[in-house]
Formats: sequence, structure tokens, C-alpha cells
Amino acid sequence: MSERMLPPASREPRPDASMTLLREVMERPLDPGYDDAARRRAAGGGSPVRPARRRAGRLLVLLLAAAIGLGGVWAARSLRNPLPELSARQVLIEQIRERTEIGDALAEGNAALREEIQDLQEQAFGDTAAAAVAEARQLGVWAGTSAVVGPGVVITMQDSDRAQRGEPGTEEERVTDFDLQVVVNALWASGAEAIAINGIRLTGATAIRSAGDAVLVDLRPLVTPYRIEAIGDPDGMRTRFAQTSAAGHLSFLSSRWQIGSEMVVDRDLSLPAGSSPRLTVLQPSEDG
Repeated sequence: MSERMLPPASREPRPDASMTLLREVMERPLDPGYDDAARRRAAGGGSPVRPARRRAGRLLVLLLAAAIGLGGVWAARSLRNPLPELSARQVLIEQIRERTEIGDALAEGNAALREEIQDLQEQAFGDTAAAAVAEARQLGVWAGTSAVVGPGVVITMQDSDRAQRGEPGTEEERVTDFDLQVVVNALWASGAEAIAINGIRLTGATAIRSAGDAVLVDLRPLVTPYRIEAIGDPDGMRTRFAQTSAAGHLSFLSSRWQIGSEMVVDRDLSLPAGSSPRLTVLQPSEDG
């Protein structure tokens, strides 16, 4: 048998031939590309571009974080402190003023109709009832259902400047229903014959009260300034008013809460008629 027919020398396989992948992981855990880059970096041949990019990226992230933080702070402050012109109180004040103008126009129309009714009544009654008509007019003056003119005094009260701007924490610096009640009662005690607040005539059935931050006079909301007109002897009312507790009350409001007030004499006041009271007719029951 020739050598050509002999089988080639066989090589025995390694015992771990089937574990090539595991051997690669154990013997060469680092990827060749990363390994080469690590050797070049250790040798000082690394490119400075990557560290520069890394620093630029960190700076960009820092700037973005600062911008987001400042934007959040600005948004929070805007929500906590809305612009004065957009505040709910200012919107309500404007609405009250608009409704007040409408109410004043309607009140003038009612006063004109009331005068016309009185003239027609006088014409219908004639001279026979002239005394009764005159007495009814005088009673209307005292009851506040007839318009009156004459000399008197005017007291103007208004909220502090900070309260008018709607600044927070100025609730005590606003004129309240109690303040108006004190001044009105003092004017009656000082000899006033007719009183009106912002054009609303006060009668025996008129209430001065508050609803939230609004002051209601005869169920009509008012806003600062509050103009209190009183017809009577000006000199006598001023002297007697200065001796009442209301004068000290106004001084306290000015010094403690910066609520302004002023009294002036007006020789030609004109107060409108107030709302007529509703009469209720009572009838005895059939049971006795």
C-alpha cells in the first residue's frame, strides 16, 4: 500500500471546542474596537473632540434646566398674582358701575312718572282736596318718597389707595356697611331732614348692609367713593356732628386704615325720591 493511500494524520479536537463563545467572553471580554480606543487613549493619542462635545452637552442641559426652572417660577407667580386689570374684583366693580348707571336711569324715569302722577291727582281732586294733596306731599318728604332740594352737607368716604388698587391684605381698608350706618345715624341725630347715599334716598325701610365685599343700600350694590348727602341746616349739622361719636370714628378710620373722609357744605343739594313702601292689607279671618 502506498503512502498516497494512507489516511492523513488526524488531529485530536480540543476538549473545549464546543465552548468557543464562552472562551471568547472569558479571554477577550472587551470588544476589539473599544480595546483599541482604550489603548490609544492610554497612549495619549485620543481625540479631544469627544471631551469637548461632552462638556458642550452638559452645558446645554444645564441651560435648558435653568430655562425650564425660570419658566415654572414665572408661571407660578403669574397664577398667584394676576394682573390688576384682570382681577375678579375689578371686573365686578366695573359691572356694578354699569348696573348702577342703568339703575340710576330707571330711577330718574320712575321719579318723572311719580311727579306726573301727583300732578294728575291734583288736577283730578281740584281745589276741594288741595289741603289733602299738600299734606300728602309733606308726608312724602318725611317718608322719603318725594324728591327734595335745599342746603346741607356732603360727607365723602372712600377706600384706601391700596384697597382701590386691589392689593391683597387690604380688607380692613375698605368702607363697610357699619361705617356708613354710623355716619348716617349721626347725621339724623344732627338734624338732617333727608339723606341719600350715592343718589339712593334713605327711607324708614331702607337697609344698609353688606354682601361679601359689596355694600348694599336698598338692595343696590355701591362702590367707592361713597357720597352721603344730607339736607338741613349746614352750620348746625356740622357743629352737632363734630360732637358725635361718628366724628371720632372717621378719624380712627383715617389714622388706622387710611380710609379717607371729607365733609363740605353744599347750598344746593337735590335728593331724589326713594322707593315707595308696599302696603299690606290685613283682613280678619272667617274663623273669628
